[in-house]
Amino acid sequence: MQESTRSSFYSRIDAHGMTPLWEVLHELVPPSPTTPCVPALWRYDTVRPFLMESGELITAQEAVRRVLVFENPALRGSSSITHSLYAGLQLILPGEAAPSHRHTQSAIRFIVEGEGAFTAVDGERVVMHPGDFIVTPAWTWHDHGNTGSEPVVWMDGLDIPMVRFFDAGFAENGGVEEVKAGVKRKTETFAYKYENALNWLDKLKAKGVHPSHGVKMAYRNPVSGQAPTPTMAAFLSWFPKGFEGKASRATDAAVYCVVEGRGRTVVGEQALEWGPRDVFVTPSWAPVSHHAVEDAIVFSISDRPAQQALGLWREG
Repeated sequence: MQESTRSSFYSRIDAHGMTPLWEVLHELVPPSPTTPCVPALWRYDTVRPFLMESGELITAQEAVRRVLVFENPALRGSSSITHSLYAGLQLILPGEAAPSHRHTQSAIRFIVEGEGAFTAVDGERVVMHPGDFIVTPAWTWHDHGNTGSEPVVWMDGLDIPMVRFFDAGFAENGGVEEVKAGVKRKTETFAYKYENALNWLDKLKAKGVHPSHGVKMAYRNPVSGQAPTPTMAAFLSWFPKGFEGKASRATDAAVYCVVEGRGRTVVGEQALEWGPRDVFVTPSWAPVSHHAVEDAIVFSISDRPAQQALGLWREG
């Protein structure tokens, strides 16, 4: 009797756009984080031919941004690698230019392959080299070009899903005059050079190797002292040959791009075998351990600054 009475009650309140909290409370407020995201790895040797083929199918000008998006296998159709992050590989061929635009989403570009390309942010141009990463802060005019003789590929990391969650996405296409107008405001540091990062890693090595994270450097904006963007952090990690990391977990899911070396990352019971230029993702609150077959350097991004600003971030 009680069951049928409850069902009748639920039906009646449903007609008024309401639902009982007690039926979903365990899902809305779980005892620990849950996510549909799964660990995944994309081998560069496998995806690179598709990326080059895309260069024959569409120009950078026509595509605006010629990118093959990494979709988490559990989030297909969402253009998301995690619930909060977007990632993909962008290709720009010799002589091409990707037109200027700006948007409320922040972006991090990690250079994977090739020399001769540039990014301009509010009219300020920087040449891109493998291992560098470039920030295009929210609502800054930016464009890309390749004045070199070889294809250039970088990994894009954006906070698109976060901005979409807040329904706060704006974008604007522009030309030369709009870019010049953007220069009225001086852009903070937006280029982080690989050789400088390696120097910092060498200094950190003297402090020892962390049992879980190896030697891990967090990139900081030298002007503000904060993460490169308000929503995304960036890290560079060194794992010495033979490193057998102790499992750890944190609430920020992470996207990795291997710079040098080979190894594997174990996520729960799944092992991801990686090598140079491979990209992989580890979900929120999953036990993660890194293992190096040879000296390895790995770049990564996560949504840690956004979580910390909201008082949500936790590690265990």
